[in-house]
Parts: sequence; C-alpha cells; structure tokens
Amino acid sequence: MSTPTSDASSAPARRLLIVGPPGAGKGTQAVRIAEQLGIPAISTGDIFRANVSGQTELGVLAKSYMDKGEYVPDSVTNDMVRSRLAEDDARGGFLLDGYPRTLDQVEALDGMLSELGTGLDRVLLLVVETEEVVGRLVARGAEQGRSDDTEETIRRRLEVYAEQTAPLIDVYDARGLVRRVDGMASIDEVTAALREALAGR
Repeated sequence: MSTPTSDASSAPARRLLIVGPPGAGKGTQAVRIAEQLGIPAISTGDIFRANVSGQTELGVLAKSYMDKGEYVPDSVTNDMVRSRLAEDDARGGFLLDGYPRTLDQVEALDGMLSELGTGLDRVLLLVVETEEVVGRLVARGAEQGRSDDTEETIRRRLEVYAEQTAPLIDVYDARGLVRRVDGMASIDEVTAALREALAGR
C-alpha cells in the first residue's frame, strides 16, 4: 500500500515555481530546468504574447487594457494561466515563471491546481546580491541601448519585487516548499544547485 507514496516522494519535483528579482537569471534557468525535466516552462509574458497574437478572447481583452497603458486585471491573467495549465503538455508537470506575483494570485493558483487534483511540489528562490544585480542590469541596459535600464528604475523595480514577493515567499515557506539557491554563481553552477534542490526533500 505504501509503495506508490515512496515512489512519488523519491521522484524529482515536477510542478514548480521559480522566483527571483529582475536580473537573477530566472528566464535562463527556467528554460534549462524545464528542458531537463521534459516539462513546459510557463512564463506569463509568453502566455500574454501567445493570446494577444492568436487573438483569443482573453488576448483581445488583455490587449484592450494594455493599449490604454493599464494593468491587466488578475481575473484575466488567472484565466490565461488556468487555460495554459489545462493543456496536455502540462499534465506531467510545469515550471511557472512570473506567476503568481500577488497573494490573491497565490490563492487563485491554489484553486486551479486543486481543480486539476494537484499542487506545487517546490518553489525555487534565486537569491542574489542587490548591488550585483543593479550592476548587471545597468551594464545590460548600456549594452542593449535600453533606456529603461537606468540605475534609478532598476532599483525601483527591485523594491517593488521585494514588496510584492516577500509575502509570497512567507506563504510558501510556511508550506515547506521553498528551496533557496545562490543565484550569484555561474549559470552552470546555478542549474546544478537547482537540480539538487529538486531532488532533495
């Protein structure tokens, strides 16, 4: 009777959320980990672009807000994520990047996963030094000619991240799901550390 449980607990985590500040390398690591596990990396940015370009009902609705320079309401974002998680390729697992961003979205995600009869296995938190990230993003901005990557705007984005994300981490910490990984190491070292975090209890 206990064999399926022990098999499940020894298997690597496959329903994942990756979290970290701008410049922590989340996007790079999400793609790597998802490829290694054979699961889709689901970025809210990608979902938005796919819905808008495909002119889905949700995409048209989201675009109407974006065109006015307004935030897309949680209800629309939640519906897009719910639809994406219900697709066949996400049945065996997924890696969420960029969602949830608020406590309300945490609650919404809990509901979606409950409907699917599953839950998150692990929350991967990339820990980085603020000054290092600022330097990294300022350099990238200069390199790519991005006017939005000034030191002032980067610091503000990091502040917003800290304000919004700290409560989420507390919630997932209380559930025992968070694994912290040093995001300042080399790309390969971070990938290896994330793999280890997925295998460990």
